[in-house]
Amino acid sequence: MKFDVVIVGSGLAGLSVALHLAESRKVAIISKRALLDGASNWAQGGIAAVLDSGDSHEQHIADTLVAGGGLCDEGATRFIVEHGREAIEWLIGLGVPFTRDENAELGFHLTREGGHSQRRIIHAADATGHAVQVTLEEKVRAHPNISLFEQHCAIDLITTDKLGPRPANGQPRCHGLYVQDVTTGQVHTVTAEHTVMATGGAGKVYLYTTNPDTASGDGIAMAWRAGCRVSNMEFIQFHPTCLYHPYAKSFLITEAIRGEGGLLKLPPEAGAAAGQRFMLAHDERAELAPRDVVARAIDFEIKKRGLDYVHLDISHKPAEFLIEHFPTIYARCLELGIDITRQAIPIVPAAHYTCGGVVTDLFGRTDLPGLYAVGETACTGLHGANRLASNSLLECVVIGRACAQDILAQDKESTPYLPDWDESRVTDADEEVVIAHNWDELRRFMWNYVGIVRTTKRLERAQHRIALLKEEIDEYYRHFRITSDLLELRNLVEVASLIVNSALHRRESRGLHFSRDYPATLPKALPTVLTPERR
Repeated sequence: MKFDVVIVGSGLAGLSVALHLAESRKVAIISKRALLDGASNWAQGGIAAVLDSGDSHEQHIADTLVAGGGLCDEGATRFIVEHGREAIEWLIGLGVPFTRDENAELGFHLTREGGHSQRRIIHAADATGHAVQVTLEEKVRAHPNISLFEQHCAIDLITTDKLGPRPANGQPRCHGLYVQDVTTGQVHTVTAEHTVMATGGAGKVYLYTTNPDTASGDGIAMAWRAGCRVSNMEFIQFHPTCLYHPYAKSFLITEAIRGEGGLLKLPPEAGAAAGQRFMLAHDERAELAPRDVVARAIDFEIKKRGLDYVHLDISHKPAEFLIEHFPTIYARCLELGIDITRQAIPIVPAAHYTCGGVVTDLFGRTDLPGLYAVGETACTGLHGANRLASNSLLECVVIGRACAQDILAQDKESTPYLPDWDESRVTDADEEVVIAHNWDELRRFMWNYVGIVRTTKRLERAQHRIALLKEEIDEYYRHFRITSDLLELRNLVEVASLIVNSALHRRESRGLHFSRDYPATLPKALPTVLTPERR
């Protein structure tokens, strides 16, 4: 299996790279589930970009820097914001059915979300990610230069160091990776001049998350094992509003609900305070404060009053407006017996977005030549200590295009022969229940010890548990036949370690990282950068 470029992941970032490359390169897309099973397909709100003359790049940049807690890379922020309009126009040209508004300058409706000073979120009702992904999927499936490998799990990258002794002054390079066909168990060697990690984030490291089951931090873990630096992994964004219901798993209630006037209130279980708004007591921006502020406020009220959830109420808006603008949320809630036109929605915060990731430049280049990272897997510096709503899909398209342009600008190189996967000493495990138990234990203690509010003691407790789990999981990986569950668990425990170690390095509270032991914010904002030991 030999290609010019292999892309691991089929979200918006990965598909953007593929479509920009496919006219002149032979491309493979590796997806561990179906193409539409990633987080991009779940995105509700929209894509932030300056599309109205009443808005400006400077305002969008300023909003991003404020939300990012002083930690955003200003150069990266400016680059991505200034390329926003052309990214949107590219998507419109592909046929993405954004919601129309004949009175708007561009002809499309723009909404507003928390942290934004202007209406600049272009969207397709409340299912933007799905509309974008379906459109791109159709283009990708029809392209003769793109080969799709669905139900294939990436195992590890193949670097120069795995091919034998490296010359003293020689620089390592990525030459491809091993992938497992989930349906047959067979492991394939994929050779490529350029490998792109577009595997999304690591929300499944937590017990409660808005992310799909695919979000196990695979690209971050693989790049780290291959020798790449990671940055800002302590900044895990907890979305303030995930539907709280025993029969609803990981269902997000979009930020746009609050952007259109939704109010956070205390539920009946709060006794005499039931029905009261509480956000103004935490921040003057109330429901439109950045996500970290809103998530901490909800967490505070839940713990203070012994609640399981709080209410998000938009029932004061006309029913026709809600059904038109939020059809997905209206339908899903109605299935569960909640009529949002008449009732408040029970919500809790949940792990939502990995703001840190593999250190890259603005072309997606990592520390390892031949290896790129784009989208949530990467850390360009755009998100800083807290991602501004709807900037993530923008980053996917802008950096996806830049990554493809960098690859296209390079001369083609010959690739070495890569050894096949060694299965000679691997046997079937007879205690696979241990994998399930370890998965559950990891996600529970990460939720309890490394959540919205942290302490040094809890972080150290998590660090100790992770060390024990890593030892056990590494032994399984060395001795037993691999499965997708084992691969994901191996990656999750690696990412959990990166999150905890990054959090222990940051002796302050900033953005999404709030420490009871270090509640103050230091005068100078510095990124947390972890460098792997030479392996």
